[in-house]
Amino acid sequence: MADTTDDRTSDVKPVLTLSFDIQGRDFKASGEASHRIKRTLEQVGLDWSVIRRAAVVLYEAEMNIVIHATRGVLKAEISPSRLTIVAEDEGPGIPDIELAMQEGYSTAPEEIKLMGFGAGMGLPNIKEHADSLEIETEVGKGTRLVAVIDVPEGGAESQA
Repeated sequence: MADTTDDRTSDVKPVLTLSFDIQGRDFKASGEASHRIKRTLEQVGLDWSVIRRAAVVLYEAEMNIVIHATRGVLKAEISPSRLTIVAEDEGPGIPDIELAMQEGYSTAPEEIKLMGFGAGMGLPNIKEHADSLEIETEVGKGTRLVAVIDVPEGGAESQA
């Protein structure tokens, strides 16, 4: 099952790829991968509007892995014209993507909600901040999310 807004991930080769392993329920390290990718985006000189949008997508995707999955990978593929964010996990999968895309819908356990997470805004925030979003999921196996953010012309110049 897939929710595809636009499949444009295969026609642009990345110049730089960053990849981080994420451990489920490791709240102590949560946010570290998304923060490190954000810092790299700043260092390569991406436009601030792209970095801001990417920061939201990265953090929400990382937290979805931490909250729901056993483990996963958060990856950013940077090219001159787009930033592709891939989050893949080994987890429960998403039984109903349409329902999961609704603001406020959450399957997070109560103990996670008591920690201040699992408000049901992760996927809606990712969709809002990405130019395209694709979700592939299999219940009992896991989920693969691909979010693309277009980089404006001249938005990926090196800060020399």
